[in-house]
Amino acid sequence: MARRRAPGFEIQREQILAEAALLFAQRGYASTSMNEVAERCGVSKPALYHYFKDKNELLAFICEEHLARLKAVVLEVEALGLDPEPAIRLMIRRFVEEYADAQNEHRVLTEDVKFLASEDRTRVLEGERFIVRALAAAVARMRPDLDAAGLVKPLTMLLFGMINWMFTWFKSGRRVTHAAMAPIVADLFFGGLGAVVETAPLALESEGDKDGSSRCGLDR
Repeated sequence: MARRRAPGFEIQREQILAEAALLFAQRGYASTSMNEVAERCGVSKPALYHYFKDKNELLAFICEEHLARLKAVVLEVEALGLDPEPAIRLMIRRFVEEYADAQNEHRVLTEDVKFLASEDRTRVLEGERFIVRALAAAVARMRPDLDAAGLVKPLTMLLFGMINWMFTWFKSGRRVTHAAMAPIVADLFFGGLGAVVETAPLALESEGDKDGSSRCGLDR
């Protein structure tokens, strides 16, 4: 018979994930100890290990739970059966909303995946690729000529480049909020997309891309 978890277990677990994400985002994963996480959460180190067996598992849960929310966005939008442009616009808006609510988690996903154990890293990277493929498919439906020219993936990564790194410079305020930025990103992308002309396939892969790894956040 499975051991019953105490009331409040999930609440405490989510608090630990949130506080650990904050510390990792501020100090970096490598520079943060489990002692510091425990102190930040107001629990003993043995109590912390009751929730997560080690720091790697803690990092993996932060990344995977953030990705799960992003994957849910993709599935929700796909279920609506929208035409490509409104689907892309809605995905952009929902991604920006998620990033705004999880800036620490997104920074950790962007910067600290390299520290994960191989099996966990592989799982996280496949989750990222799922999201990239979904957006790329919508771009391809909108501009099949660019798909044939080999430009859909680069254009998709340019779009992710605009939104993935907003946390490094954008501070939501009274004049411009995350909600206001989302349609600006979409307008900029679609305004630029209309100006892209079909060309011969370009040699856009870097040495790192040839083995399936990228350095652009959501598709490595």
